[in-house]
Amino acid sequence: MNYTLNQLRVFLKIVQTESVTKASEELFLSQPAVSIQLKNFQDQFPIPLTEVVGRKIQITDFGREIAESAEQILQQVQAIDFKTAAYKGLLAGRLRISIVSTAKYVMPYFLTDFMNLHPEVKLQMDVTNKQKVIESLENNEIDFALVSLLPSKMKVEKLDLLDNNLYLVGKTGIDFKPDQKVEEIFKNLPLIFREEGSGTRQTMEKFIEDQNLTVIKRMELATNEAVKQSILAGLGFSIMPLIGLRNELETGKLQIIPCPGLPITTEWQLIWREGKKHSPVSEEFLAYLKIHKEEIIADKFAWCN
Repeated sequence: MNYTLNQLRVFLKIVQTESVTKASEELFLSQPAVSIQLKNFQDQFPIPLTEVVGRKIQITDFGREIAESAEQILQQVQAIDFKTAAYKGLLAGRLRISIVSTAKYVMPYFLTDFMNLHPEVKLQMDVTNKQKVIESLENNEIDFALVSLLPSKMKVEKLDLLDNNLYLVGKTGIDFKPDQKVEEIFKNLPLIFREEGSGTRQTMEKFIEDQNLTVIKRMELATNEAVKQSILAGLGFSIMPLIGLRNELETGKLQIIPCPGLPITTEWQLIWREGKKHSPVSEEFLAYLKIHKEEIIADKFAWCN
C-alpha cells in the first residue's frame, strides 16, 4: 500500500457527497483530477471501492469501511497538527459553525480577522437551512450557530451580532403610489415565500398575520438567493433581509417599496447550547467577538444600519 493523505481526503469526500462532481467542487479541484485520484487509490485494493450504476457512483460496503478508516486517519493527522501548533504556543483546533443560508452575507465578516490572527485554526462552516442548523446544535456537532430567530424548544445562550432589517422588495420599473395603506399595497401583489421553517418566512408570515392581510402566494423557494433571482426576473415580490441586497439596490435592479409597518427588525444571533463547555478555540472566538463586534459592524455593515 502506498496511498497518500490527499487520496484519503479525496476518497472520503467522494463517499460523503456520493458524487465525483460534488467532491471536486467542495475540494476546489477539477473533476478529472478527482477521478485520477480515485483511480490511483482504487488501484491499491483488490476489491472495488465504488461501482457505477447508470450514471451515478455507488459506494460498496468495502468502500464505506475504508472511508471510515480514512476519516479516523485524517482526524489523527489533524490532531498531530494541532498538538504541534500548541507546543509552538499557537491557538490551534477546529471551529465548527452552522449558519442559515442568508447568514452567508454576515458570518464571514466576523471570521476573517480572527482566522488571519490564528492560522492554525481550521474552520468548518456549514451553510444550510434552519432545521439542519438546529439539528446540528441539538446533536452537539457544532460550536456555534448563526440564526435570526431563536429556536423555541432548546435552551441556548447567545451573543447578539447585528440588526437584521427586512423590507418589502420588488423589481425596479414598477411605481407605487406614495402613502398607500398596507392593505392596498398587498391587495394585488404576487408574493414569493421562503420554505416552511425559514426564519425569514416566519417573520414575513407574522407581519401578514399582524396586519390581517389577504395575500397572493405566487411561489415558495428554498433560499433567499432563489427568491432574489425570482424577483429580478419579475416573478413577484417578497419581504426580505436587506443584508443580501446591497449590489442589486446600488445598481438599481431592485427597489425597496415603502410600506407601513416595515422594516421589521430582528437580530442576527450567534447561539450555542446552554452550559456548553467551549474548546479553547471557540472560547477565544467568543472573546474576540465580544471585543471587536462593534468595530466590525462599523467597518463592514454601516451601509445597512
